[in-house]
Amino acid sequence: MSKKNFIPFLVVASMFVGCNNEEKSTGSDNPFLASYDTPFNVPPFDKIKDEHFRPAFEEALKQHNLEIDSIVNNTEEPNFLNTIVALENAGTLLGNVSTVFYNLNSANTNDTIQAIAKDLAPQISAHSDEIKLNAKLFDRVKAVYAKKDALGLDAEDQKLLEETYKGFVRAGANLSEADKAKLKQINADLSVLTTQFGQNLLAETNAYELVVDKKEDLAGLPEGLIAAAAETAKAKGKEGKWVFTLSNPSVMPFLQYADSRELRKEIWNAYQSRANNDNDSDNKADLVKIANLRLEKAKLLGYTSHAAYVLEESMAGNPRNVYSLLNKLWGPALAKAKVEAADIQKEIEAAKDTFKVAPYDWRYYAEKIRVKRFALNEEEIKPYFSLSAVREGAFATATKLWGITFVALNNVPTYHEEVEVYEVKDKDGSHLGILYADFFPRDSKRGGAWMTSYRSQQTKDGKRVAPVISIVCNFTKPVGDQPALLTFDEATTLFHEFGHALHGLFSNVKYKSLAGTSVSRDFVELPSQVMENWAADPEVLKTYAKHYKTGEAIPDSLIAKMEKAGTFDQGFATTEYVAASLLDMNYHAATSAISTDVNAFEKAAMTKVGLIDAIIPRYRSTYFQHIFSGGYSAGYYAYIWAEVLDADAFAAFKEKGLFDQATADSFRKNILEKGGTGDPAELYKAFRGKDPDPIHLMKKRGLN
Repeated sequence: MSKKNFIPFLVVASMFVGCNNEEKSTGSDNPFLASYDTPFNVPPFDKIKDEHFRPAFEEALKQHNLEIDSIVNNTEEPNFLNTIVALENAGTLLGNVSTVFYNLNSANTNDTIQAIAKDLAPQISAHSDEIKLNAKLFDRVKAVYAKKDALGLDAEDQKLLEETYKGFVRAGANLSEADKAKLKQINADLSVLTTQFGQNLLAETNAYELVVDKKEDLAGLPEGLIAAAAETAKAKGKEGKWVFTLSNPSVMPFLQYADSRELRKEIWNAYQSRANNDNDSDNKADLVKIANLRLEKAKLLGYTSHAAYVLEESMAGNPRNVYSLLNKLWGPALAKAKVEAADIQKEIEAAKDTFKVAPYDWRYYAEKIRVKRFALNEEEIKPYFSLSAVREGAFATATKLWGITFVALNNVPTYHEEVEVYEVKDKDGSHLGILYADFFPRDSKRGGAWMTSYRSQQTKDGKRVAPVISIVCNFTKPVGDQPALLTFDEATTLFHEFGHALHGLFSNVKYKSLAGTSVSRDFVELPSQVMENWAADPEVLKTYAKHYKTGEAIPDSLIAKMEKAGTFDQGFATTEYVAASLLDMNYHAATSAISTDVNAFEKAAMTKVGLIDAIIPRYRSTYFQHIFSGGYSAGYYAYIWAEVLDADAFAAFKEKGLFDQATADSFRKNILEKGGTGDPAELYKAFRGKDPDPIHLMKKRGLN
């Protein structure tokens, strides 16, 4: 998942109201208010304290307002430089503060940061509205846009002008004053609600513990998972017991291996009912408000639904095309899932049990079938996928494709002791960018995996300003003397986020707002997902999957088993994903306000498409952070849309050679370097020479 930086536009000077328990920080000691005296001009994390954020935001907003005022009050005739480029370059300090603050709020938060985030949400929203709904500013933008064909702009300048103008229109610049006031209130309310949604989910995830005090209840669990649970218990003051949590590296293998059906059910119910417990962290009411406010905003702006508004800016173009893709996949996926469910039911009955397969049974029995059918046990695979081996495998893949290299740095400040830092050098040895990597779960980090940036690439005074990129994950931690051993899914996730990072690192454009991952949601997943193909390719596996004890490469026999099992359980995987995508669309393609209970709404949506009881959507409504707090509203389908592209793109490499330089150079030149400077469909065709063929996706998932 790629998380675009939220660099807001601005707020009013009297913004910081309410509770303030942090110490006051003067400008003289605030690291944001001075030039960064750090290697590669990265954020000075070692000097940044919580008390620095409020005054830094206050000063940044003040400066940004002055910059906007100077554009608005410029007596010269509006032109591309004094209006469009000036607007693009305004808010540098605000960008610096925002990127650090909001990234820390996701990756290393605390009570103080969360309180500031809640205070800031409506104020930052109001600030953005003050700019986008500034009539005089829009008049200048319109004046430049009206003569766009006579300005002699190059393609990238033209794109910046178009996106700037469109950004104002889509933000409500053409609305009446009364409707602008309504829109401002909607935006303010949404900013608070979406922030609260994420905080509630984190609180619910952290609140639950499955405490096991009987050794017999650990039956079936791998030794590594048991050891990790013992360490978690010790850290929580429960030495001598075992604690399992709702972080993916804990809950998912527990569901996969635990013999105790009673305990599987207990932890599963906790997982699938997060923020749905009618307590202070419940998200049901808030998410309905979010969906309905988004609809109200869309209609105010002249659209039939929020999905229609969002998808206008996507490759899909409209809700109809999204539903078309999802419905084409749903039939074959559900049919295969039903076959898989029948296989699991046979496995249950073979063990002389009479219960019907439930969601908390699926992973457990699927693993048993995998072992029987393919002689493949995931615990047999993990020793070959230590975190260091997988990371170096991703790096080596990029080196073979593009000649870039990665140099570990120890002199760069980080926001947490676990964070790694690398300088990325181009094939000629020149500096390409900085890469942060933060791999392990902790209570201060939200779940999932994502890529973001602390500085977007741009060109300034004719020179490329290198980006500062970060990937954040939640992988299984090292236990004792054993290194972090990843599941193959986790290894694939590392390659995925690394692909997003390459999109940011290779960016070579003029303007930061068009750099790197600043593209539509259904295109942004192409660079990430295409890298997953190298992670699984036998030729590449032999180079990086090395046993952590012996250093021996993964044997051909094990690779053969993995390949044979490659489409195993894909009915389940595709069905749970498409179900979540359809749920997203049902919330956001609605043309009238939602008035039913969330659980009833979700059940009706899933009953309508015939989802079987043994499978639930990958994300249920109350913990669907992607769409209610993460920027993917009406966009969760994007992963499968982009998979059509990535399967077709990788086919080009398979046709011409896995590390064919001409193909790699074309992918870099036409996709990775271009950011949002062109139409995604045209950028893809410039690389591939034709439109993508969906047959490659169907083959990959075993659905054809």
